[in-house]
Amino acid sequence: MTLQPRPAIEIPQLIAPLVVAGVAILLLAALREPTRQRFSAIIIAGAGAAYISGGLGPWEFAFCAVMTVVAFRGLTDYRWIGAGWLMHSAWDVLHHLYGNPIIPIAPLSSFGCAVCDVALAV
Repeated sequence: MTLQPRPAIEIPQLIAPLVVAGVAILLLAALREPTRQRFSAIIIAGAGAAYISGGLGPWEFAFCAVMTVVAFRGLTDYRWIGAGWLMHSAWDVLHHLYGNPIIPIAPLSSFGCAVCDVALAV
């Protein structure tokens, strides 16, 4: 695999994903349990499929399958949801370096997603 050219990362590319994570956390906090946990697990499942055809070939399908299991486990244990966000963050980094960005017209979108996902995991 070859490194993909990307623009320089500046302060706004670090702050904006943290704001997005903060807004997501506030919105999720409005849900009562167990709805919050179930909805979070569904979001993790969707995040696992976000990069299908993202430039890493058959690994995209393997990652999606693993994230499906993690999301299922997250239905009953929040630790799996946190693990899913960290796994997706690592996948974001791989796409930032070697694959296609999560938003094709935004070359740093995978980097931003990685930052956001770590904040959500915490």
